[in-house]
This record gives sequence, structure tokens and C-alpha cells, in this order.
Amino acid sequence: MEKIYDKCCGIDVHKKLIVACLRSGRKNEIREFGTSTKEILSMTDWLTSEGCEMIAMESTGSYWKPIYNIIESCGLQAIIVNAQHMKAVPGRKTDVKDAEWIADLLQHGLLKASYIPDKAQRELRELVCYRKSLIEDEARELNRLQKMLEGGNIKLSGTVSDINGKSSRNMLEVILSGEVLDLKKLESMVSEKKVSKRLKAPKQKIVEDMDGVLTALQRKMIRELLKHIDELERHIKNLSDDIDRFMDSGEKAAVKAIEEVPGIGKVSAEAIISVIGTDMTRFPTDRHISKWAGLCPGNNESAKKRNSGRTTKGNKTLKTTLVLCAHAAVRVKESYFAAQFARISVHRGKKRAYVAVAHSMLIAIYHMLRYGATFKDLGSEYYNAFNRERKAEGCLKKLKQLGYAANIATIADLA
Repeated sequence: MEKIYDKCCGIDVHKKLIVACLRSGRKNEIREFGTSTKEILSMTDWLTSEGCEMIAMESTGSYWKPIYNIIESCGLQAIIVNAQHMKAVPGRKTDVKDAEWIADLLQHGLLKASYIPDKAQRELRELVCYRKSLIEDEARELNRLQKMLEGGNIKLSGTVSDINGKSSRNMLEVILSGEVLDLKKLESMVSEKKVSKRLKAPKQKIVEDMDGVLTALQRKMIRELLKHIDELERHIKNLSDDIDRFMDSGEKAAVKAIEEVPGIGKVSAEAIISVIGTDMTRFPTDRHISKWAGLCPGNNESAKKRNSGRTTKGNKTLKTTLVLCAHAAVRVKESYFAAQFARISVHRGKKRAYVAVAHSMLIAIYHMLRYGATFKDLGSEYYNAFNRERKAEGCLKKLKQLGYAANIATIADLA
């Protein structure tokens, strides 16, 4: 096989151990290092002095990240490879054999590099992922609050749309302080603008729903929950401010552009940009980014028989964000995404339909970022423009099966 690199290095990464194999021609030199910064710098000095052209390592957990950062700062070229793409021969697995196998594959150009963004985008991604975790924690705490209120027979969720809103919190404060929320007290709070006068339930119904039985322990636990929710909201706001300051003008413009897609808000747009960036040239076509995200159907064919085409694993943050946006997009009536969801969910199920909508959204985002295109909704009548006669015949056939006879004429003929 043709040699791509004359001198290259394969690294087998572990939590406490690094095994490096420097391949020069047909000769291998094996060295072991620790995972401290001093040991990693010692390894980079050795590889630099030997004239190493390229380094490859497995994407083992999060252990590869500090090694990659130090190698990158020292000016050496490195790639991260999916461990599934370079499994060694069974029965010959040792740390040394793994490092030699990686170096051998790298030397002959048989490794496919994973997409690793630059340092600035990696830091932005860390901020966005941490904010996403805190938002999920807040949602879990709100669910606990709802469960605890139901345990005290307080039907707050049937009265207000947001149990953490201003009106909800003010009514809860009355109950937690030991007072009784009667009709007179509620009207006083409405006049003081502590409670909105546009709540979906009548005032008498609100008083009945808020008349629960809470023990002293339950009141204390609810107060602790509310404090934790407030603390999480402060952290989320601080992170949002940090993200806004950290993003450059190009990333902010990209966020604003993809917010035009139905179902995508600012938080989701920032998450998408932090993962894929603004430079789409690294993905040759929209099919490549769809495969990388794990949103397109997989290929599984043998003997000209197509087996399961389930989606493959992809970037977790991007995939979950887009599927969440798809749930919001299909609720926008008279939109293409709503029509696509209705068409696919009938025969493939709702879950597959949401993934298909997320796939379409990613394709639109790709073309917007790469070619500067603006989003144009195809509309809910997009699918009706195809095979109109065939669809009409199908509807007539169903009517006939139900025992009805009908003659049709186009609107133009009637005019």
C-alpha cells in the first residue's frame, strides 16, 4: 500500500496511561507516558524532535481532550478517530498492539478523521452544553415542584400555564406563609397586580384549586425547591450573557438567520451554531452533515435486500436540539414542516416523523449558512401540487368503498 506519512505516531489513550508508537518507515518505537501535563509535554517534545508529521488517537471518553489541546498548542498535527473505525484483529489486543495498529493505519491513510472544531468554537460549545444541562436541571426541579403540589392537593397546573410564573409564585408565597388564599385576598392581589387578571380559570375556581393541605415539612421542601429554581435561573442567565459576549459577529449573524426557520428560537440557534459552526465547507454536501448529525436513514443492504434503515449515532447535542425544534415546528400551521409531519406520521409513526422534520430543518440550515440563502417556507400545500389526479382518484375510490358515488369537476370547468 502507498505510504502517506513517512513519520507518524499512533497513541492509545487511557485515564492514567498513554502508549505512543512512533512509526518511521517500517520501524516502530514504543514509549509510555503518564497523563499529567508534564508527561504530555515530554511526549510532544519527543515527537517534535523526531519530526513527526501526523498523530492519531482514539476518541476515548474525554481523556483525549487535554492531550489534543496540548498537542495543538505545540504546533503538531493531530487527528481524532472513532474507535469503531479501527478495531484491531481479535485476540491480539494489548496497549502496545493498539498503538502500533493505529500508527500503521495512519501511515497508509486508512483513518478517517473526526470533525474537531477550532479552540474558540470548542469553548463556545462547552458554554452552550453547560447551559443546556442547567436548563434540563431546572425542568426536572419544576416537575418535582408540580409533584409536590399535587401531593398537597394544590391544583396549580390546572389554573395557570406556568407554575413558575409571577402569578404562580405570588400565590404560592401566600400559601407557604400559612395564610389562606380566599376570594377577597385574591381580588386584592389582582388589584395590586401581583396576580394577572387574564388567568384562564375563574377566580372562584382558582381559590378552590389553591385550597390544599400542606404540612410544615412540605412547605419547607417547596421553599427549598423554589430557591434552587431561582439559583438555576441566575446561572442560566449568566451563561447566556457569557455566550452572547463570546460569540463573534459572524456567529451572531448566523444565529439570527436560522431563527427564521419555524420552531427554532435563540437558545436553540446558539446551540446549533456552537456545534456546527458557520463554515460549512467542511461538509461537502447536506448529506454529509445529516450523516454526521445522525438524522438521515442508515444504509443496511445485503444481497440487494434492504434491511433496517434506522438512523445512526451522531452528535448528541445537535440531534436532540433539532428534534426538540421539530416538535415546535410541526405546530406552526400552514407550514411545510406541519404538512411533512402529517404526511409521514400516518404510515411511519410520530417519532420517525419528528426525526424526518429535524432532517429537513438541518438541510435548510446547511444551505442558509453555506450559500447565504434565506429561508422560504414551501407551505402546507406543497405535497398537494404533486400527482393531483392520482390523489383525486384515490379519494373517489375510498368514497366508492363507503357506498357513495360522486362525479368531480375542476373549479376551472365549473367557472
